[in-house]
Amino acid sequence: MSGFNDFGFNDMSSVNLDELEVIQQAKGEAEAKSGEAAELQARLKQMYEAVQPLLNNLKKDADTKSYIYWEGRGPKIEAFEAHLAKIYYGS
Repeated sequence: MSGFNDFGFNDMSSVNLDELEVIQQAKGEAEAKSGEAAELQARLKQMYEAVQPLLNNLKKDADTKSYIYWEGRGPKIEAFEAHLAKIYYGS
């Protein structure tokens, strides 16, 4: 048939069921990786926001004080370590 328009439904443009399954699987994997990346980005932001106040406080009066007095720092440091671990491991 000369001049027949098949609207792209010829053998050259069709996708068989196996190819469609592979495409759908790849799409699902890409969406999952995107979700993982978003979760990691959120955890990274949490980590930054947790550490930054500590660093800012340590910088305060750095030129006027040659030492830092931090009463009861052991339990506070351990609590902060636990907080960072919770963020890092995503729990």
